[in-house]
Amino acid sequence: MVINFFYLIAIIGLISIISGTLMISMKKSFRRRYIYPLLILGGICLEIYSIYIQDKIFIILQGVFIISSIYGLIKIHETHRK
Repeated sequence: MVINFFYLIAIIGLISIISGTLMISMKKSFRRRYIYPLLILGGICLEIYSIYIQDKIFIILQGVFIISSIYGLIKIHETHRK
């Protein structure tokens, strides 16, 4: 059985988002820096998959998710600078 390349990308995206979401509950600040890159990676992978399946709602949802994850990453870096 041959797995579709876009399914593989979707699986990587899901694993990244699930890992990032589970890491949110951790108290250590050094781990929090790695949450948002995982969420962004997962969002980008699922955005690619949603474009592949041509689901407009899913495309918009993932776009907003990526933007909010980038915003969270920026806020974390601003907090660590102070």
